[in-house]
Amino acid sequence: MLPSIRRIGILTGGGDAPGLNAAIRSVVKTAILRYGWQVIGFEDGYEGAILGRARELGLADVRGLLVRGGTILGASNRADPFHFQHPQLGDSQPSDHSRTLLATLDRFGVDALVVLGGEGSLTIAHRLHQLGLRVVGVPKTIDNDIRGTTQSIGFDTAVTTATDAIDRLHTTAESHHRVMLVELMGRDAGWIALHAGVAGGADVILVPELPFALERIVEVVERRRSRGRHFTIVAVAEGARPAGGEAVFERTGPLPYQRKYGGIAVVLQQQLGTLLPNEVRAVVLGHLQRGGTPTPFDRALATALGAAAVDTLAAGDHGVMVAVREHPAGRATWGVVRVPLAEVAGGPRLVPLDHPLVHAALGMGISFAVPDEERIGG
Repeated sequence: MLPSIRRIGILTGGGDAPGLNAAIRSVVKTAILRYGWQVIGFEDGYEGAILGRARELGLADVRGLLVRGGTILGASNRADPFHFQHPQLGDSQPSDHSRTLLATLDRFGVDALVVLGGEGSLTIAHRLHQLGLRVVGVPKTIDNDIRGTTQSIGFDTAVTTATDAIDRLHTTAESHHRVMLVELMGRDAGWIALHAGVAGGADVILVPELPFALERIVEVVERRRSRGRHFTIVAVAEGARPAGGEAVFERTGPLPYQRKYGGIAVVLQQQLGTLLPNEVRAVVLGHLQRGGTPTPFDRALATALGAAAVDTLAAGDHGVMVAVREHPAGRATWGVVRVPLAEVAGGPRLVPLDHPLVHAALGMGISFAVPDEERIGG
């Protein structure tokens, strides 16, 4: 039987997302006020847990965090403990320092760990659980591509930011008869582009799940012009790629997470500029989608999931992620469930081609610029 919990650790891995501070606040307050536990915050994700950069978090430390973007603990998406170049041990190349991390947690007296992270960070959490660590994951990523949950912390804020940008671009596009390409985040999954594209009234949506044909974008622009609509809005995920081609990225290292995505909108601007009489402009939102104050929904979601993570550990459960699932009709719109981290580690959750929003978009005349759109949409 595992010893009772007296002190837990918490870290925020991967990229930042609006709502992380709200989740930290929820974990700390629930742990202290409901269970009388101490909380140790590790800085810069798994890097701090390996190197021992940590501090105790009390109630005063989380005061006012509900509305703050970012994370007071810092984040890192370059610190995989199973592939880490330890700066203090003189490593000439990355190696497995997972046992170093476990020893650090033991040195700080941490009985269990709460990991706020995306698909990569939670996959690492699953591997650490296999080594014997009591760990619970909390899903956060603006990309919303984590298996086992219908929504992750940060997604709602990112979609709100992206939709607002598209709304603003409508007026300038219409005034100058432009084709506006709005590049949004989403390397493997097009959730942001799909939701913001539909909410913002885009005419074309390009997502990684559906390789596009350049001529179909041209057809949409020309068809709109024939109807007296002399502007076109294209929402494009950064990981979108042409049929038979690949996404635009800069490889900064040999690992998948070391690819720096971005630039597809500029490439399309150059290509479409030679095929269309319209002026074509590209707008890249980039990290604006990660920043700023979280929406009320993200604050509420982060609070619910943070508390659920602590309750899960108190119930003796671990090796799971607390997740959001829709409730049956007649109950609340969503509820919190526990999903095995093994399921989360199965790869990113992609937009299914029969998703209701894909079907609705097609019915509204929005194009995904694929040669045979009749096969998608359910």
